[in-house]
Amino acid sequence: MTETTRATGTSGSRSEPPAAGAFTAEDIALMRSRIEEIDATIIRLWQERAGLSQQIGAVRMAAGGTRLALHREQEIMRRFRHGIGPDGTQLALLVLRAGRGPL
Repeated sequence: MTETTRATGTSGSRSEPPAAGAFTAEDIALMRSRIEEIDATIIRLWQERAGLSQQIGAVRMAAGGTRLALHREQEIMRRFRHGIGPDGTQLALLVLRAGRGPL
C-alpha cells in the first residue's frame, strides 16, 4: 500500500472515507501534511492565475477593449460549477475577482 493510499484510504479516487477509528495519529499527520502541500500549491497557482488575468486585462484595455469579457467569465463559472458542484460558482467568482478586481 502506498503512503498516499495508506494515509487517505484510497488510491486517489473519490470514495467514502474509512471509519474514523481506521486511522492512526501518524496517518492523520500524513494527511495534514499533504493538505498543507495542496494549500501551498493552490496559493501559488492562485497568484499565478491572478497575475496572468491582470496582464490580459491590461492588454485588452490598452487595445481599447473592456476590462472584462462577460462571455469568458460565464464560461469559467460554468466550468467551475461543473467540476466542483454548486460551490464552484462562488469559488469562480472569487478567482475572477482576484484577476480583474471588484466590479
